[in-house]
Amino acid sequence: MIQENFQFVLILAVVAFIFPFVGVAVAWLLRPKKPNKLKTTTYECGVETVGDTWSQFKAQYYLFALIFVIFDVEAVFLFPWAVAYNQLTLYALVEAFVFVGILFMGLIYAWRVNALEWQ
Repeated sequence: MIQENFQFVLILAVVAFIFPFVGVAVAWLLRPKKPNKLKTTTYECGVETVGDTWSQFKAQYYLFALIFVIFDVEAVFLFPWAVAYNQLTLYALVEAFVFVGILFMGLIYAWRVNALEWQ
């Protein structure tokens, strides 16, 4: 019984690994192959670049974006909990508060190291 279940998972895993490669291979075989100089140039929103295109960005911008993503994902995880609030047990309520508490500690840490300061 268990052997049959693992065979199904193995077949599914093989199909899951092969399927994307087959799609890419078919697209590669069917694509038009007419390279020219214009196709290999860098495309930047249809506008020619002015000045030096290599510029450094502050790492703080990335930190700000990552903090936003973390709290955005938190909202996604809390939405099903809020929808089923009337059907949850005390354990689920405590678990949700622990989840929000851990994220709140992360927010306090980000605030203390000035990761939320936009400069």
